[in-house]
Amino acid sequence: MIFHGDCLEVMKTLEDNSIDLTVTSPPYDNLRTYNGYTFNFEGIARELFRVTKQGGVVVWVVGDATIKGSETCTSDRQKLYFKDVCGFNVHDTMIYQKINYVPLTHNRYEQSFEYIFILSKGKPKTFNPIMIPTKNAGKVEKYGLERRQNHGANHAMRLYNETTFKETKETKIASNIFSYTLGREKTGHPAPFPEKLAEDHILSWSNEGDTVLDPMAGSGTTLKMAKKNGRNYIGIEISEEYIDIIHKRLRL
Repeated sequence: MIFHGDCLEVMKTLEDNSIDLTVTSPPYDNLRTYNGYTFNFEGIARELFRVTKQGGVVVWVVGDATIKGSETCTSDRQKLYFKDVCGFNVHDTMIYQKINYVPLTHNRYEQSFEYIFILSKGKPKTFNPIMIPTKNAGKVEKYGLERRQNHGANHAMRLYNETTFKETKETKIASNIFSYTLGREKTGHPAPFPEKLAEDHILSWSNEGDTVLDPMAGSGTTLKMAKKNGRNYIGIEISEEYIDIIHKRLRL
């Protein structure tokens, strides 16, 4: 389902506790006017909490602008607003690393990441972790443990050595730094996030048949990956130009 309109007003028409997962990326700082439209963060944050199911998750992909030589720290204020005002848990602060970041000329190291805030309404009801191979899969490691224990009537202490052997598993849970190559998808949108980023979080925090929301749908990346992976989707986009792009991508 796709809505053309102001996301704050459209979200007000959604039922309480109706969304399993939100994956979205808001306009940043000096981009807070988006094709001439304004961005009401506080109102959107409160509506996200209302429509999210108990145990549901919001994946909030955000960065900070640097203005007059200083980062704005808007992302930090947003995270605290979600937690302290709205009532979300900050379940995790992840990093979205851009492998092929754009080099700029300035007197600091190149900016190659954005934040991914994992916000949950209570404890997340779903977690399907991405697993990666372990380096020493199948290797048996020896672990030693020393302990002292009272022995005999005079309570003398004796030293016991305990040795265990443990085989390294084939896989382990991935770290909370997700790395992606940019520019693989040509969407017609100036700042799309990678399809794989949306897909990884959809697979991690939802199951087939769940409802996934993107209130600032842009070119429809979240919606496309939700459809691909058997989720219901709701997208809201205020720009008619991008609505056309979304419909085209969902037909492919």
